[in-house]
Amino acid sequence: MLMRLAFRPLVRAASFATTCALSLTVGRAVHAQPAAASVSLTRLECGTNAPPTDVGQRFSDTYAYNGLKVQLVYSCYVIRHGDDVLVWDTGFPKGPTPTAPKQSLVELMGQLSITPAQVKFVGLSHSHGDHIGQANLFPQATLLVGKGDWDVLADAKATPNQAPIAPWLTGESKVEPLTGDRDVFGDGSVIILNMPGHTPGHRSLLVRLKETGNVLLTGDLAHFHENYDSNGVPSFNTDRAATLASLDRFKQIAKNLKATVIIQHDQRSIAKLPAFPQAAK
Repeated sequence: MLMRLAFRPLVRAASFATTCALSLTVGRAVHAQPAAASVSLTRLECGTNAPPTDVGQRFSDTYAYNGLKVQLVYSCYVIRHGDDVLVWDTGFPKGPTPTAPKQSLVELMGQLSITPAQVKFVGLSHSHGDHIGQANLFPQATLLVGKGDWDVLADAKATPNQAPIAPWLTGESKVEPLTGDRDVFGDGSVIILNMPGHTPGHRSLLVRLKETGNVLLTGDLAHFHENYDSNGVPSFNTDRAATLASLDRFKQIAKNLKATVIIQHDQRSIAKLPAFPQAAK
């Protein structure tokens, strides 16, 4: 009898310990963070290249780059985050103009097995026509754009051709005018960076990839490598001081994160990423 009485507390103690252990295990499972989504980055051709451009004409307010000719390109990017998609910049619209792309973004994305319905966000580096031209192909997406540039886009006098952003102007589609940086998917993998100067609300993009490492897309913070290396300011930028401050911040981020810098308009940057339809992962 004494043995039974002595044993029962031991059984109850063991049972209690087992219950606690199970509770902790279940608690950890409930509160565990979900596995990180896979992220990839693909460059798409979003305009027809003109012959090499004399960049000394407009791309320096100090008369630099005299006689330098650079092959400029028009780039769009698709960032996959699990099942969701961000389209970064939308290039020129497909059409009869000399700079028009030969295939639309929807056609190109079809080759990646991506449907327009999968596009959760359209991010615009800024409001210029060679970056917004195909945005209206994704009216279901939330438009992410710097507030300063959204104000320009919403002003019919400043932006006579508002067709590319019509769904968001009418209120039928959701727009988020950004006042600072924006963590797009909430996990730090894709961050829109506040880099004003080229335009009032200009943005760049940081994409953090598992295999490739960190990648920085300039937008039009710089248009070509010489421009980037020498902190050149185009004569048509809206704010010289803001441009220089943004270049300084961007370069510090690139250094600290050991990031690959993609200058979106420079042909020489294309080779840093896999050729379409392959993706950097």
